[in-house]
Amino acid sequence: MAVMADKGVSKSAPRSGRERIQKLAQAALNADVTVEQVDTILEGLSETLVDLDKSTEKLDTTLERFNETISRINELAPRLIAMVDRLEGIVDRVERIVGLGESVISPLAATEQVVRGAVNRVRKTTGL
Repeated sequence: MAVMADKGVSKSAPRSGRERIQKLAQAALNADVTVEQVDTILEGLSETLVDLDKSTEKLDTTLERFNETISRINELAPRLIAMVDRLEGIVDRVERIVGLGESVISPLAATEQVVRGAVNRVRKTTGL
């Protein structure tokens, strides 16, 4: 980095033309350095803004896809609810059928036990 010109106010003798030219030349060099620094900063900011713009575009695309997905979910929800209602109806009917089957089987199971008991007694009595 270049050395900046002395900004201090001096109470010395008036400067010669050569000193003034040197002072102005140094000020011009300082201004050039400052302009270069500002240019470098602006270039960095430009690159950052380009990257930010790209990121924003990608975010916009992602948000559009997200909104489409949410819309599809909203459209799908009523159909899912209707399907769940139908499945609950099917489960209720199956439970009734199973209950009916259990009530029909219950006397048969009792009869089977009685018959088995009788057969076992006959076997024991006859020695079979």
